[in-house]
Amino acid sequence: MQIEINGKSVETDEQGYLTNLNDWNEDLANALAERDELKLSESHWEIIRMIRDFYEENGTAPAMRALTKLAKQNLGKDKGDSKYLYTLFPYGPGKQGSRYAGLPKPTGCV
Repeated sequence: MQIEINGKSVETDEQGYLTNLNDWNEDLANALAERDELKLSESHWEIIRMIRDFYEENGTAPAMRALTKLAKQNLGKDKGDSKYLYTLFPYGPGKQGSRYAGLPKPTGCV
């Protein structure tokens, strides 16, 4: 699958994850979100940046349990709640957040 962004064609797999992680940028994240009929807010970007930082440190995207724990540690109890994360990423915070962050699907996500 391909997506056109800023005059460049970017390759994704059948689930919308980047095949080349170096192709990621914020414009691409916004385009992927638009495909899901979602507009990224600063609240989304807090989580996306956190997911990217986690990946840099651990070499893997955080699955739901790790993401909830990470959000709680970094953003507080209210934002470290799975209900809150699902309001931002209704198709699954781990999967959808990682896709927008330009990372592979988290291990253990169906």
